Amino acid sequence: MTSPTYADAIRRARILDLLAPFDPHVVGTLPLGIALPDSDIDLICHAPDRAAIAELIWAKFGSAPGFAMYQWSARGRPLIARFDAEGWPFEIFASAELVQDQTGWQHFEVERRLLDLGGFALRHQVMALRETGVKTEPAFAIVLGLSGDPYEALIELYGKSDTDLAVLIAGIAEL
Repeated sequence: MTSPTYADAIRRARILDLLAPFDPHVVGTLPLGIALPDSDIDLICHAPDRAAIAELIWAKFGSAPGFAMYQWSARGRPLIARFDAEGWPFEIFASAELVQDQTGWQHFEVERRLLDLGGFALRHQVMALRETGVKTEPAFAIVLGLSGDPYEALIELYGKSDTDLAVLIAGIAEL
């Protein structure tokens, strides 16, 4: 028997319904179409009351295989929960910041726009790097010739227009 698609796993786990009070969004490599076989289902949430979301996640998924939950000590002290459900690994990132202000959302959105504009050639180059073990943001930065911290470089692209992004993509010799 084959595993359900990630979309089926989300639906079967009812995770978007359960997390609805926290404005959940599916992000990451799966919806971008650049996932590897071991990719997880990433969700980000707006959770100004992290105790409330922690209680909900614990109640609904605390007995799931691989369950772990912790709070980062970094910026804003977001809550992270990991577990397996419906044949897939899930990771929930819950921050007090609005979803659109979260770095994970901004990375996802700029990567989505870049892939839409760059088409198959950009997707192929990013995937070639990912298949060698390069993480997503560094892969984009390498392909696009961005210098410095790849995570910050993609955040800087978030506010750029599609025209600006298309010019950046057009400047890549291999595309």
